[in-house]
Amino acid sequence: MPSPIVTRRLPVLLGFLIAVGPVSTDMYLPAFPAIARQFHDLGAPQISLAAYFIGLAIGQMTMGALSDRVGRRRPLLTGLAIYTVASLGCAVCWSASSFAVFRFLAALGASAGVVIPRAMVRDLADGPAAAKLFSKLMLVMGVAPIVAPMLGSLSMTLASWRFIFVIASVYGALAVVLIWHYLPETLPLERRTELGPGAVAMRYVEIFLERHFITHALVLTSSAAALFAFLAGSPQIFVGLYGWSTAEYAALFAFTASAYIGFNQLNPILVSRYGIAPVITVASNVLLGSTMLLVLLAWHPFGPFAIIAVLLVAEFGFGLAMPSSMVGALSRHQAHAGSASALMGTLQYGGGALAALAIGAWAENSETPMAVVMLGCATLAVLAASLRPRVILVRAETKNA
Repeated sequence: MPSPIVTRRLPVLLGFLIAVGPVSTDMYLPAFPAIARQFHDLGAPQISLAAYFIGLAIGQMTMGALSDRVGRRRPLLTGLAIYTVASLGCAVCWSASSFAVFRFLAALGASAGVVIPRAMVRDLADGPAAAKLFSKLMLVMGVAPIVAPMLGSLSMTLASWRFIFVIASVYGALAVVLIWHYLPETLPLERRTELGPGAVAMRYVEIFLERHFITHALVLTSSAAALFAFLAGSPQIFVGLYGWSTAEYAALFAFTASAYIGFNQLNPILVSRYGIAPVITVASNVLLGSTMLLVLLAWHPFGPFAIIAVLLVAEFGFGLAMPSSMVGALSRHQAHAGSASALMGTLQYGGGALAALAIGAWAENSETPMAVVMLGCATLAVLAASLRPRVILVRAETKNA
């Protein structure tokens, strides 16, 4: 068990590692129109984003099970080393297809930084305590969506979009150094598993079929897919359609990310007072209502600032639904938190890949693709929330309290 000093440091370290996700996506969002022009393909940026999400979805299944077997530190070191090298590949790619391949490889490595820190939280806490720790991680991680687009915009001003991935590789190298020197092992030897591939596959099936897990994981998946639809569609809307500069778009993204962080920090307060179940219900319904308004604005445009106002309401839904549903999905799987976290992440980023692919295939220079995809995702989130085993959840929360 980590010492108290290490435990206080842990949210900062884990937040930095989880931030490899937004660093790898948000930093190159302002470059979407430039990438599309270079490769002569309006859908190329969204396809590369989908490739990244597919890599995360696949990689997490392996990394989660591996971390349950050999501990958390070694898979983290290996994965982020792969991410560092593949990010350099993105910087020197020669076509849209090679760019997508390197993005996929980078995601395979980054998946360790996405899934394992969540499992480490579950190693140390449960229930409201886990929700509080997750929110601390999100606070640290939340700096990345604010800074990353600004770095991407600055890179394009000083060099080109390719330099964005040089910065990403430096981030990966720094993560490796921090893990090596400062990150403790949170999974003791007596809690590690010794399972073969067949047994691992059966474990994933068992976790997937457990109703408490799958309903919460689907709330997370649908909410995250709506957020990823925003990531995939907003650069083309604000830079391509409305003619904003990359710096203006970066400032907008920093603003919405700040709102997400603020709403996210309300989560432990509301969970402690009302419980996880009511928070998820309210958050998913807020997300549904905001995306319905977004579709109306797409069909009857009132300009970019009306869209921004509605997106801020959607951020409230994201900020509450995602951390609460993570806790709900992992709460019954302490013995194999890595596998459960991996399966949850696979579903999450698989949904994100489908959302990005849908927008890339639609490839329309309007608000409609993003709005319609976000509405579909929000509808699924509300449906999944309605299928949760509410009585069981209340008992679990009472026990944990």
